[in-house]
Amino acid sequence: MPGRDRLFSLARSLLERADRLMALAEPVLERLGGGRPDPAVFERFEAFRFEAVAGAGRLVPIVAPKGFDLGDLVGVDRSIERLVRNTEQFVRGLPANHVLLFGERGTGKSSAVRGLLPRFGARGLRIVEVHKADLVHLPLVLDALRESSKRFLLFCDDLSFDEGESGHRELKASLEGSLEAPPENVRIIATSNRRHLVPQRISDNSEARLDERGELHLGEALEEKLALADRFGLVLGFYGFDQATYLAIVETQAARAGVPIASEELRAEALRFALERSSRSGRTARQFVDDLAGRLALDEGGSG
Repeated sequence: MPGRDRLFSLARSLLERADRLMALAEPVLERLGGGRPDPAVFERFEAFRFEAVAGAGRLVPIVAPKGFDLGDLVGVDRSIERLVRNTEQFVRGLPANHVLLFGERGTGKSSAVRGLLPRFGARGLRIVEVHKADLVHLPLVLDALRESSKRFLLFCDDLSFDEGESGHRELKASLEGSLEAPPENVRIIATSNRRHLVPQRISDNSEARLDERGELHLGEALEEKLALADRFGLVLGFYGFDQATYLAIVETQAARAGVPIASEELRAEALRFALERSSRSGRTARQFVDDLAGRLALDEGGSG
């Protein structure tokens, strides 16, 4: 019958349209629902970034991660030695700590973390960068990595919290304090300019008191702020450099870049650059060498 044929045709058209819509929706539903990534992606890539653009978010591979040679870090030998040893323990499946690298800007904290991947990536180490704003999703990230055979460092760069910011409690619980232990194959590594991650105010100290035995007890507000950093088992300081260390970094970087300049002139220009920047650090040294190499190459090209 013509009416029945039209009805069947309409129903078939609606089903085909529904199939197309479902195919289009699958990636969105997967992103909203989270879940564990395909294990093959951890074989192909060594670095990832967590994106919480919608719902539970997803892990995005970094095709060409920016590595670093740990041998280029000068003046922080003790901290680098302890960081490498802790990572060696972790990669071997031995007990290892969460790590906090703190100190002045430009002293090599982030570079030290990036330098772990070239050294340990072939042995199964993977790094997942998680921005501070996405730490509220940390339990989901940990769950996504739990069943993998790889070893993961969750990297939080330039971490600090102001009053009332989100992510503070999730990070503290994931480090220690939750009923569910962090996965054995995951450790958290963070860098910060602050030793205690949360600003301390004079008013916090007003709550401190002495008991009847003369023992000092910190106030609840200060205890809460100190508790987060205390959950990192390994806390490594990266401190400002003296002039000799700064110049040693400059000479190392200049030699690596093949900068054709006499040593005395190099040192004089490096000190002038640091004075103009009001900074004497590894970052300043690398920026100076980049600027100098570019200027010399430009002058050489212009004279030719």
